[in-house]
Amino acid sequence: MVSFAALSLSDILRIPSTRAPIDPTNFASYVLPPVLSYFAAAVLAVTPKTHYLRIALCPLVVLLALRAAMSLDIPQRKFFDVDFMVSMFVIATRTLDWTLQKEPLKRHIRPAGATPSTIMDAFDLAVNLRGIGWDWSKGLQVPRETRPSTKARFVAYTIFSAGLHAFICGVVHTAIQSFLPDASGSIIDETLPFFLRFLRSCIISNLGALGICCHLQMAYDLCTISAVLILRQDPAQWPPAFEHPWLATSVRDLWGWRWHQFFRQTFIFLGGYPLSLVFGRVGHIFGAFFASAVFHLILLTTLNGEMVFRRMVVSFGMMALAVNGERAFRQWTGRKVGGLVGWVWTIVWVNLWTTLMVDGFARGGVFVCSSYLDSATPVRALVERTVMGFDAWLHTL
Repeated sequence: MVSFAALSLSDILRIPSTRAPIDPTNFASYVLPPVLSYFAAAVLAVTPKTHYLRIALCPLVVLLALRAAMSLDIPQRKFFDVDFMVSMFVIATRTLDWTLQKEPLKRHIRPAGATPSTIMDAFDLAVNLRGIGWDWSKGLQVPRETRPSTKARFVAYTIFSAGLHAFICGVVHTAIQSFLPDASGSIIDETLPFFLRFLRSCIISNLGALGICCHLQMAYDLCTISAVLILRQDPAQWPPAFEHPWLATSVRDLWGWRWHQFFRQTFIFLGGYPLSLVFGRVGHIFGAFFASAVFHLILLTTLNGEMVFRRMVVSFGMMALAVNGERAFRQWTGRKVGGLVGWVWTIVWVNLWTTLMVDGFARGGVFVCSSYLDSATPVRALVERTVMGFDAWLHTL
């Protein structure tokens, strides 16, 4: 029955038996329909008395996004495959979120001198993942602005930031690949003694976190540059994405503020809200982290189909446990987790469980995907020699 349902869905969506490369024809056939319908859903989401129209449009948007995700491939550039899957996932889940809102979404902050416009509000809603300036982003903490205030210097700084983070991302990816020559190997080397095994795993997992951070920051910088220069948006509409994650003094501080918040609302909608109805605030936190685990699992299965469910659920679940534990500590003692002790606690706990998380990424094939960043880095050979030499030294201890 399941097989029949899958075949029927493929027939309805006209999904090809093999995933096709993205070319102009396939882009027009598979990518434009969900993007345009997503924008139409955004227009309806900011327009009064359109609830039933949103309900009618939502299944079409979700099916078109699913069709695009299952039909297209980017040969030799699997990182783009992941980005494409993220885009289709965001289109489907955000459209569903807007559909369930009975009242239109309201934008309460606009650039100085801007005239209210349904089309411009819809465009901002479609691309504004964090909800900055919208009524649905309650509780969002935005990092402090430290970049230049004048537009010209802001753009110059952002261009430099994009280039710097692209370079770091390429170096980090090359380093991880040098540690992991196996196509879908684990970051845990069973041939090493326990301490060295854990040390090596922590190094790789921290490199992985740095690489993800730099990749997202580079993409955010490029979007910022385009929005400010081409669309003439105010730099204030593009606040920083990260707030020095390595300085977090609690697990809640890390995931609730210092790490990027691009998918915060999506995870709250998919997992936080449903579980909070049964288990209250504790369920809200566990549900949001569980939704994040499922999200990352979907991306990993896109690459090579290997299921790493246990690693994703356990690692994200332990983050939820720590956040709830810190909340309980505050209720019992009246003090927040913080300071030097909080920083040490966060470093130890996050390293302990992100090692399992990054091991899932490695087994899923994330780090062996080809990337234009590492192939173009001018210090690729130096990084490879250094990392392989260090790894060989570890195995002599």
